[in-house]
Amino acid sequence: MSAISRRQFLAAAAALPIFNIARTDDSSVRPNFVFILTDDHRWDWVGYAGHPWLRTPNIDRIAREGAKFENAFVTTSLCSPSRASFLTGAYARSHGVKDNQTHLGPSIKTFAQVLQNSGYDTAFIGKWHMDEQEGPQPGFNYWAAPKGHGTYYDPTFNVNGKWVTFNGYTTDIVTKLAVQWLQNKRSEPFCLCLWHKAPHGDFQYAVRHSRLFSDVEFVPRTNVYDNLEGKPTWVRKVARDFREPDNWEMLIRRVKDYSRTLAAVDESTGQILRTLENMAVLDNTVVVFAGDNGFFFGEHGLLDKRAAYEESIRIPLAIRYPRMIRPGTSIRQIILNIDLCPTFLDLAGARIPDSVEGASFKALFTGGRQESWRREFLYEYFLDAEAKKRPPIQAVRTERWKYITYPGTDETPELYDLEKDPLELRNLVNDKATSPVLQNMIATLHRVAGESG
Repeated sequence: MSAISRRQFLAAAAALPIFNIARTDDSSVRPNFVFILTDDHRWDWVGYAGHPWLRTPNIDRIAREGAKFENAFVTTSLCSPSRASFLTGAYARSHGVKDNQTHLGPSIKTFAQVLQNSGYDTAFIGKWHMDEQEGPQPGFNYWAAPKGHGTYYDPTFNVNGKWVTFNGYTTDIVTKLAVQWLQNKRSEPFCLCLWHKAPHGDFQYAVRHSRLFSDVEFVPRTNVYDNLEGKPTWVRKVARDFREPDNWEMLIRRVKDYSRTLAAVDESTGQILRTLENMAVLDNTVVVFAGDNGFFFGEHGLLDKRAAYEESIRIPLAIRYPRMIRPGTSIRQIILNIDLCPTFLDLAGARIPDSVEGASFKALFTGGRQESWRREFLYEYFLDAEAKKRPPIQAVRTERWKYITYPGTDETPELYDLEKDPLELRNLVNDKATSPVLQNMIATLHRVAGESG
């Protein structure tokens, strides 16, 4: 290279944006993080999970080029408690957000605070929720979020302390803000939380998706027609009969509108991935896609979430990070929402706070910790003013069994063999043949509840 061309080259290089990705083979480079979170998104409502007609090619790309987690769960199936657990790595009983009407205390350490203190540029864009908690929260250099749930159209966001009203569809707006923030010049690594409102009810989709899925046939899981024999009283009281025409038509409408809201989320995911590619930082970015809790589409006659059945507690989770995860990886271990916080910090080389109750699953990316990983977990749900007919729940789920109790009530406990009865139709709590299993599950529940206290 001549002296003149070298000067020209250096001048041109100096004018380029500075991003935190130097060499993908340099193990000293700290990764960036992009954490995409959806609302009320059940584990099987993505293309990569084998959905019969929903297409999510961009979300599927994360799973295809990274890892899909086949047994990912939340420790409380409710928006605010689950989101606080993602942030803090702690159970709701520990971080204090037990319902949708409680703020997350500023003194409680989140992965964002730790990463920010470790030199990361951090941003939160989207739905924070946590009651009507508003304005920038600790740990984030950039903030753009509505009060509470926000709205699907023409939302008003608090942007770095000032209220701004946007025109358009919320999923598109938060995506645009996220892309703009990602493209900022920076020399430090970054962490973006892009937390969607969608597909939370009332399932308002983008106009461009109004005709999607009009001609598909919804075939429900057979436990939609559960006769509820052996189920606790509260389930029988709130359950709907979806064999009735009006209920069935309502259910189909909800399913299709819910799916239409996800179409914009998938488009958003594609825009984020393309932005990271164009910035040449995609392969040094831990891209996470997850849901904050599951959702019922009529199973056991139920809608909403909160209960301890699989449709409520299981979530989609996929992570792309080619420096550690081989394409097409499938992780079958039990992973919880409280595990994301310590995993992020572990990957960043940051200290994990003592308050964290989850565990880093970084080693699972390369086949480590297979034998020592958890084989059961505690699920809890607390009384919530928004659902007065739902009792508190304390349950334990192992790889095969689930035992559900309703503390302080006369509700019937439940025991399910998930290997033989994955749809949770037969309550075995009074079956003499499974009495030894029941006793073991009772002891296991007491143990894991004590460990999480």
